[in-house]
Amino acid sequence: MEGFDFAFLAEVLIGGLLSGVMYSLVAIGFVLIYKTSGVLNFAQGAQLLFAALTFVSLVERGLPFALALAITFALMVALGLAIERVVLRPLVNQPPITLFMATLGLSYVIEGVAQLVWGTQVHSLELGVSDAPIEIAGVLISTFDLFAAGVAAVMVAVLSAFFRYTRVGLAFRAVADDTFAALAVGLRLPVIWATVWSAAGVIALVAGLLWGARLGVQFSLSLVVLKALPVLVLGGFDSILGAIVGGLIIGALEKLAEVYLGAYVGGGIESWFAYAAALLFLLVRPGGLFGQRLVERA
Repeated sequence: MEGFDFAFLAEVLIGGLLSGVMYSLVAIGFVLIYKTSGVLNFAQGAQLLFAALTFVSLVERGLPFALALAITFALMVALGLAIERVVLRPLVNQPPITLFMATLGLSYVIEGVAQLVWGTQVHSLELGVSDAPIEIAGVLISTFDLFAAGVAAVMVAVLSAFFRYTRVGLAFRAVADDTFAALAVGLRLPVIWATVWSAAGVIALVAGLLWGARLGVQFSLSLVVLKALPVLVLGGFDSILGAIVGGLIIGALEKLAEVYLGAYVGGGIESWFAYAAALLFLLVRPGGLFGQRLVERA
């Protein structure tokens, strides 16, 4: 096509894919909890905010970067354990809507505690990575986006190795496949649930630092979880691979739509296009690309 700028298209597409990686990080936290307990953990956004706010507040009070990170890591693991033990375990075998409402209420409690402890002011979070673009094969790519994609790739690799090669990871996969069969062979569900909630807390820490560095640490940061919803619809609520692929698709679609369709609808399409695409996809395949089918055909 004459006059079409393919280099610019590549820049937009790569930028969207790299943004999608950050969406995937948030979505993976949802998937881990949903696979083992069937709970849509709406408190994931509040955990993400709490992690970012705790870390940046500790750094601002003079703690070294590494020490602040270690303390925040420990707090997020402890928070995950506390949520599982105090809130979710007493509600085992309750209807899904009850569990969902519990996590929804929990999100406000966590945000309130964060506000009480650290205050409400907006913080700037620096991770030591510039956002200046670099040129690769004639395409400009954000340095921070590349860094975030690298961190996400390491996180996914670690999780994959954990679930494939460790006893707890194999037990997690067994519970995800068939809870009753896992119980029948003697697997201890409370231990597995506690481990998964701790892992979700660590993922919230990583996602919180990356999103906090990009958007600033403020209470609207918890709304990042809303970006994970179309990712989960496309990829499937019970698939880590689906969270990754769904994030890449959503990130690419919304950037392409904003650049190439935004001018025809008055702009601002990036803020809602992912939800429209997810709604259309939901009508065609409710279980997502990699999720379990909700209804089996005869």
